[in-house]
Amino acid sequence: MPVVVEAESRGDERGALLAYLEAQRGGIRRALHGLTEEQARSTPTTSELSLLALLKHITLVERGWLRTFQGIEIDEAEKKKEWETHFSPAPKETIEKLLADSERVAAETEEAVRAVPSLDDTFVIPPAPWHEGGDFSWRWGLLHLIEEVARHAGHADIIREAIDGKGAFDLVFETGAMPEPDWSAWGGQE
Repeated sequence: MPVVVEAESRGDERGALLAYLEAQRGGIRRALHGLTEEQARSTPTTSELSLLALLKHITLVERGWLRTFQGIEIDEAEKKKEWETHFSPAPKETIEKLLADSERVAAETEEAVRAVPSLDDTFVIPPAPWHEGGDFSWRWGLLHLIEEVARHAGHADIIREAIDGKGAFDLVFETGAMPEPDWSAWGGQE
């Protein structure tokens, strides 16, 4: 794990789940640290994914799940348009803009999670070709978001290393997300 997620206050399950979700979002955001727009849009691996595309995708996915949690329906044409452009940032979708969108959606998710009476409360997932749908708890929803974002944070690590060789720990220390440890205390070299 590239960052330490501090223990939650005793009994604060929401806080624990939100902290792990934010830690994974942070991995994707940090992967963009110090890059030019051109680098952020580049696809340096055999995949067609760019770091900016990953950020756009996880933000749209989180917003979509939040709507589902809250029972908010959107027009099918709008859903289709969003889905078709999930991995294709438009020229106006800059690093700065997509980071701001990501932070806004993260705040909306936290507010909604803190406001729901219980993580046992349920929402309905409509049927899809890959699943029959049904009632799911907010807890399940948060765990699913953590899984989704973590999967893409791993992709972001690989793409960033292919761009300039910087790994997740390099970026954690460079951005101040965590101070670099005193390795000498553990028998390592400084």
